[in-house]
Amino acid sequence: MAKPHAVIVPYPAQGHMNPMLKVAKLLYQKGFHITFVINEFNKQRLLYARGPAALDGLPSFRFAAISDGLPVPEDGIRQDARVYCEALSRDTPLPFFRQLVEDLRSSADVPPIMCIVCDGVMSFPLKVAKELDVPCALFWTPSACGFLCYSYFRTLVEKGLTPLKGNEQTVLVSMEADLAFPTLTPT
Repeated sequence: MAKPHAVIVPYPAQGHMNPMLKVAKLLYQKGFHITFVINEFNKQRLLYARGPAALDGLPSFRFAAISDGLPVPEDGIRQDARVYCEALSRDTPLPFFRQLVEDLRSSADVPPIMCIVCDGVMSFPLKVAKELDVPCALFWTPSACGFLCYSYFRTLVEKGLTPLKGNEQTVLVSMEADLAFPTLTPT
């Protein structure tokens, strides 16, 4: 029986890639074949920083690079993060990711794809998974504290607690009062 094959697709920023890489390593240790998807920009940065063998991987743990639809800057630095985020929100990488998944599915060198695990802030992997009838799971990369803040962002804004107002204790006390959570005290 072939190994299960998971295609892991992080949002291409370090704070997203690191947790997704940890998930990929855990799945690999449990016997999965892993295809870890990065964009061409990050591929070039990793090869420059860590050398030509940085993405060699292992027999059942491979890195695959796709275009994000934006030109790779000559100086190796993304100058406008807003433009980059907008391109991802418009699903600009969708055709490149679709082609990668189709290539993996037709390859005799890798086991059949069992699932796609994608970052919870991207939609294009979900669309490709649905189109190609591949199960897809979302992985939320922020910390528990970050997730808590995201989930109560609307409440915080409605109470006027923008990031520029109040301190952490004020925010936690407000969340506690509004949401009947157990006592939340910063350590």
